[in-house]
Amino acid sequence: MPGHIPVLLNEVIEWLAVRPGGQYIDATFGGGGHTRALLQASAPDGCVLAVDADPEAVERARALAEEYPGRLVVGHSNFADLAQLAPAAGFAKVDGVLFDLGLSSLQLADPERGFSFQQPGPLDMRFDPTRGEPAAALVNTLPEERLADILWRYGEEPRARAIAKAIVRVRRQRPLTTTTELAEVVARVVGRAGQRIHPATRTFQALRIAVNGELDALAGGLDAAISLLRPGGRLVVIAFHSLEDRIVKQTFRAEAQGCRCPPGTPVCICGHRPRLRILTPHPIFPSAAEVARNPRSRSARLRAAERLP
Repeated sequence: MPGHIPVLLNEVIEWLAVRPGGQYIDATFGGGGHTRALLQASAPDGCVLAVDADPEAVERARALAEEYPGRLVVGHSNFADLAQLAPAAGFAKVDGVLFDLGLSSLQLADPERGFSFQQPGPLDMRFDPTRGEPAAALVNTLPEERLADILWRYGEEPRARAIAKAIVRVRRQRPLTTTTELAEVVARVVGRAGQRIHPATRTFQALRIAVNGELDALAGGLDAAISLLRPGGRLVVIAFHSLEDRIVKQTFRAEAQGCRCPPGTPVCICGHRPRLRILTPHPIFPSAAEVARNPRSRSARLRAAERLP
């Protein structure tokens, strides 16, 4: 797909241990680069379930399916629904699941999707524009305190309260409807001097996460993926910011442990058994060469785990 460069592609295939005839899930199809690589590495008879909440990504996946007759199944869904979607699609147990989190370059490049502040576009930010409320609804209706909480919690924005106050002040005069309008309000609060990233970056991240319920979806999707894996199956996750990566790391650690009873409990009563073996004690980062080819890969980090019997 022109304009799309899959991140950590070789590492994904390596850590998933893709084999001919295997069954795999790409829970975030995006531009399709990872899915294509999974199909090629699992040839001649491996199968892939490609999932995406974005209708445009789903159309791209269906076009790719025509190149691999009988080997690529497409699901239009959020990966939070994997537990129901995968078995219904014939993927009750699989050899590997991939999550490539965050935005695709194609979503970011389209100003009409509202993810970027580089060009004017509607304040939307929904992965699936047919469902839920756009970012404009949050920006123009939420109480100041709630808006500040979102910017701090999901964007780790240190000026969250000041930005929320400025947004409320502006919207009393007129609603904020475009990405560039919102970005300018944030820039006036944060300032541009000495900024390594655009001053609105954290605000846009926070609103996108809130609009799409991304962190709750990730927790549910990871749990479903672990349950879908065969013994020896692999789970690989690429995250792009600390909030996502923290959930992945904590999930892997919790599922690699046995008893979860409170300290001091004389006999285990929880019955929990470890489900994962962590393969990457520390995250895998893109090489300098990859970052040079694709600067957007700079913040990517990959973690992998293996399903225990």
